[in-house]
Amino acid sequence: MGCKGISQEAEIKNNKIYAIDKTDSEWKSELPQMAYYVLRKAGTERAFSGPLNNNKKTGTYVCAGCQVPLYESKNKYDSKSGWPSFDRGIDANLEYDVDYKIGYPRTELKCNKCGGHLGHAFNDGPRETTGMRHCINSAALNFIPTDEKP
Repeated sequence: MGCKGISQEAEIKNNKIYAIDKTDSEWKSELPQMAYYVLRKAGTERAFSGPLNNNKKTGTYVCAGCQVPLYESKNKYDSKSGWPSFDRGIDANLEYDVDYKIGYPRTELKCNKCGGHLGHAFNDGPRETTGMRHCINSAALNFIPTDEKP
């Protein structure tokens, strides 16, 4: 879980058309290096390295690639995994896929507007809520505090 690697690269390069469709070179020139690696190459940032892991402010987490809202701060919790974790997301803006790249099935989470890789969903989250853990790379997200929303 803590290793940095590229997984699901084939899915990121699939033929699905998203509302935001850019070339690889456009994404590479527009995104910070780590965001490009995570969102477009299905990479994983090192555990405990992302700035949003310990963010406790109130607001909305949006896709770093296209700014679509993905997660609300009220659903964030400390999973102690080293990545921002949420017990649910804004399902209308999430795409759920399955990958077998590490030898067993995992639920991959993507932005359904731009196809960016976000992380994975696991069923080891808080039992008092949904029981789910959306384990998301900080680099895949931007945070918009409630007091800065338009």
